[in-house]
Amino acid sequence: MKYFKKLLGEKIYLSPRSTEDVEKFTEWLNDFETTDYLGRSGALVTIESEKEYLEKHTKDEATFGIIELKTDKLLGSIGLENINYINRTATFGIFIGEKEARNKGYGTEAIQLILDYGFNYLNLNNIKLDVLSFNERAIACYKKCGFKEYGRRRKSEFINGKYYDRISMDILKEEFTQSYIKNKNI
Repeated sequence: MKYFKKLLGEKIYLSPRSTEDVEKFTEWLNDFETTDYLGRSGALVTIESEKEYLEKHTKDEATFGIIELKTDKLLGSIGLENINYINRTATFGIFIGEKEARNKGYGTEAIQLILDYGFNYLNLNNIKLDVLSFNERAIACYKKCGFKEYGRRRKSEFINGKYYDRISMDILKEEFTQSYIKNKNI
């Protein structure tokens, strides 16, 4: 698979997401170690349904593959979806599918890159996300990147026989002050 260095960071780059990676995404989205953290373990993902999803969510949204810079290996996915250009809002999502790539800072760097892109190229003002309350690693990462909790829906997500809270977090343009994209021209 050919990837393109749209947003270049230190250890990774973000390349436009492609339907050519459908088998890898389908593998990840049928693995409880990935989907439990996304709240999607109850979903059955086929190659056909994932290809349809990838085709639908690449046209009007900012969706990327997370690619390791040294190896050009696909590690996961990140995106800004439900972009509203009037209100200047979007919904953020991420997952690292490659297990050996977790807890190495790739997710933090990918978030910093996409926030820089969202605020400074797409002119967004507010980017939100939802995370499950047991996902302490992700919550810590989101806080490190500047997200703040603004709400919680109690015991709204059922996973593996238990209910968990869904936490809503967001970040405003005025709260994002760093520059992370290395291949900016100006």
